[in-house]
Amino acid sequence: MSIFPPDFLWGGAVAAHQLEGGWNAGGKGPSVVDVLTAGQHGVARRITEKIESTEFYPNHDAIDFYHRFREDIALFAELGLKCFRTSIAWSRIFPNGDEAEPNEDGLRFYDELFDELRAHGIEPVVTLSHFELPLHLAREYGGFRNRELVGFFERFATVCFTRFRDKVKYWMTFNEINNQMNVDNPLFLWTNSGVTIASGENPYQVLYQTAHNELLASARAVAVGKRINPDFRIGCMIAMVPMYPYSCDPADIMAAEIANRDRFFFADVHCRGEYPGYALTFFEREGIDIGFEDGDAEILKAGTVDYVGISYYMSGTVKADAHTDASENVSGGMKNSVPNPHLKSSDWGWPIDPVGLRYALNLLYNRYTLPIFIVENGFGMVDEVLPDGSIAVDQPRIDYLSAHIAEVGKAIAEDGVTVWGYTPWGIIDLVSFTTGEMKKRYGMIYVDRDNAGNGTMERKKKPSFAWYRNVIASNGENLS
Repeated sequence: MSIFPPDFLWGGAVAAHQLEGGWNAGGKGPSVVDVLTAGQHGVARRITEKIESTEFYPNHDAIDFYHRFREDIALFAELGLKCFRTSIAWSRIFPNGDEAEPNEDGLRFYDELFDELRAHGIEPVVTLSHFELPLHLAREYGGFRNRELVGFFERFATVCFTRFRDKVKYWMTFNEINNQMNVDNPLFLWTNSGVTIASGENPYQVLYQTAHNELLASARAVAVGKRINPDFRIGCMIAMVPMYPYSCDPADIMAAEIANRDRFFFADVHCRGEYPGYALTFFEREGIDIGFEDGDAEILKAGTVDYVGISYYMSGTVKADAHTDASENVSGGMKNSVPNPHLKSSDWGWPIDPVGLRYALNLLYNRYTLPIFIVENGFGMVDEVLPDGSIAVDQPRIDYLSAHIAEVGKAIAEDGVTVWGYTPWGIIDLVSFTTGEMKKRYGMIYVDRDNAGNGTMERKKKPSFAWYRNVIASNGENLS
């Protein structure tokens, strides 16, 4: 018998901005990712002031899921998916973000999308804010550093919860909300929150003021969602990169403890409804005013989440006396990050650590005693198209996913962790978030599109497609 529960949600994950395209179709307004140009391997995308006709914006067309979702969902059904994680593009529902009434064309698109999924027996798992903040809210209001956005987000969430109350059960408020803890990389504050840091500003004042408004927005959304449908399951979502100490030197142990606070900060408030002591001490010591007002404590306490959604791609390692450039270090993004000598890395420099996923599941479950939903895990690689048009065996992807699923099974069977589901990232090839590349592919379905936006958009099954179909059919028992 399988060690995975019989109702385990095997699925696949995407984000609206990385696959939908149709960036201005159906009344959609521009979002913060619609002004991101293409980057390249190891180089982040640029943020432009407005959409320039001379620039290439990979998200504008993406893989044209907006027009092709029915054929793609048919492939997902053939794969055997039990669920499909995507997001609702905020600017498709409220093009500017501050309108009083939603855009009916945008709501109708998601009605049709969720109906099509459910017709194939696939449960939608929906993120409300996945780097898709309306550009108007960023440019005119300063993004989530402005407390007024709390109300705009609550309005957006209320419209979505009400419209899709009978079509979507599993929700998440903000995607990888803790990415922006790395204030050295401006891409994260911009895409998470529509925020830029001006010269001379204290980046941590900006970060935590922004964070407080987002935590309030999430809590208010959870509360209103539960009123609309008490059966909703509403979670938070964090990027989980557990940080290891480089050695058993007590200084390295403490360095890892402190580094992991960047992973836990948002989830601590989402799950417990109050700020942790380490954060309050930091605010006081650094003179940071997060804009806490009367009634905020009650809002946070009333809006705690039902589960923790996570992405997991790698672990990180820190050494107390190391000093690196955190803006360029993908191995955890800390100033004291160092390579882990026990791990190999992908071609993009990401450490490959399946046991780290089991470790992360234990850390989170024992900290919060809430169910965990693994809503991203995947392996980016360059796929080879063979002369006959088929895709070469993507064995590194199969090996990576198989090893990680095995560790999830151990966390469930041996450690007693409650895990609701597993949705590998990029079930179909899509635009890379950090660089805008198509060359770095995660999917089990190949899409004929290149880094410059050329290609037929034809879909083809990779060898990993058949492998994952067998994994799902055996409920995780057959990983070979």
